[in-house]
Amino acid sequence: MENVVLIIHLLLALGLIAVVLMQRSEGGGLGMGGGGGGAVPGRSAATALSKLTWILGAAFLVTSITLTIIVAQKSSGASVIDRLGVTPPAATQGDDTSVPSGDLLLPPTDSDAPLVPLSD
Repeated sequence: MENVVLIIHLLLALGLIAVVLMQRSEGGGLGMGGGGGGAVPGRSAATALSKLTWILGAAFLVTSITLTIIVAQKSSGASVIDRLGVTPPAATQGDDTSVPSGDLLLPPTDSDAPLVPLSD
């Protein structure tokens, strides 16, 4: 089901791109073109291409929401690690990953001396 909706979604996207590119420019896009004028051009008659753009846009929105719902239902309560089937290694008490001793440790907290690096 997800693949069918995804294919329809991709076809709608390609169709929407094609229909938008076929429409006549009203000018003023990216500073190119001219004519008409004003910030709000007059309302023109709805052509077949503009109606098709609205239909394809609405269908694209519906398939986007449908894909979101399908994926959310498939992944609810699951983790990527659960899908791999690999259990993460658990830390044991006898592990040798303890804090190293030596110069890497911080000074004791009761010391009032500022933490200044040594210039060896």
